[in-house]
Amino acid sequence: MVKKSVLLLPCVLLFALGNVQAQGSESQPRSEVARVKSDKPIEVSLLADHLQPGLETALVDSVLMDLDFEELHPADEIYDGWNTDYVKAYANVVLPETYTIDVSDFVMPIEGRLTSHFGYRPKYRRMHKGADIALHIGDTIVAAFDGKVRVRSFEKRGFGYFLVLRHPNGLETVYGHLSGFLVAQDEMVKVGQPIALGGNTGRSTGPHLHFEFRFLGQEIDPEEIVDFNALCIKEDNYVFSKTNSEVAKQQKHAASSHTNGGVKYHRIRNGETLYSIARKTGVSVDKLRKLNNIKKGEVLKVGKTLRTS
Repeated sequence: MVKKSVLLLPCVLLFALGNVQAQGSESQPRSEVARVKSDKPIEVSLLADHLQPGLETALVDSVLMDLDFEELHPADEIYDGWNTDYVKAYANVVLPETYTIDVSDFVMPIEGRLTSHFGYRPKYRRMHKGADIALHIGDTIVAAFDGKVRVRSFEKRGFGYFLVLRHPNGLETVYGHLSGFLVAQDEMVKVGQPIALGGNTGRSTGPHLHFEFRFLGQEIDPEEIVDFNALCIKEDNYVFSKTNSEVAKQQKHAASSHTNGGVKYHRIRNGETLYSIARKTGVSVDKLRKLNNIKKGEVLKVGKTLRTS
């Protein structure tokens, strides 16, 4: 349950900002868009940088001190610490045999064509640990879930400019080859919030987003969770399996051999009915009911995923 102190934080911040502005201090944006043209560090101008010392900052500090560690760091009940330097910062973690993860709130970080799958790349003799999504440099990338920015960094021979977000459901998502940041280190973000600009930095052969799902440092094939053709999740819950994660890391197959077994899905949108979905997908209403165990007269829930084959 969210504590009252958490609810009071926005009010305290507004109070502090109002006092600073009343003193004639120059108004500054909370964060600025950083467009990357070189390997120089990206600077973000934060509201806290412009607050005058005194009662305002003391009030903010008192509220922050009253917050629990779990409220400051999502999914802290399963993670050990808050590392802001490395993507995979859980060398001694003990993986559960299985763990059910609620992914029902997922949104696509960007709607684009899938250009490269998860899996072993014989040409480069290494694993590709995510999915690549085509984009144009400068396209807006959004957060896949609610969460907090754990890593905001740069790798010249890897991700380029990249972000790692940790989410309350236990997942972490990685966004690589960016051209700019729209959020700051340790910032709390909402699902669908713009967090970065797409780019072609780091080890990249063309503009795209490298997107990863990780659980306790273990890479998950994004296509186990997302139908990239329908641009939606396959099921509301994803069950992480320790056995499957170890197998996935050892897979040595070409990206072109990756398939979904012919299974297709459809995410229910506002105003859609079973009949309109049947027309769009070419699947009969009776078959949709049978595949998804839908009873006659049952109201469809917006955002729910239906199996269509």
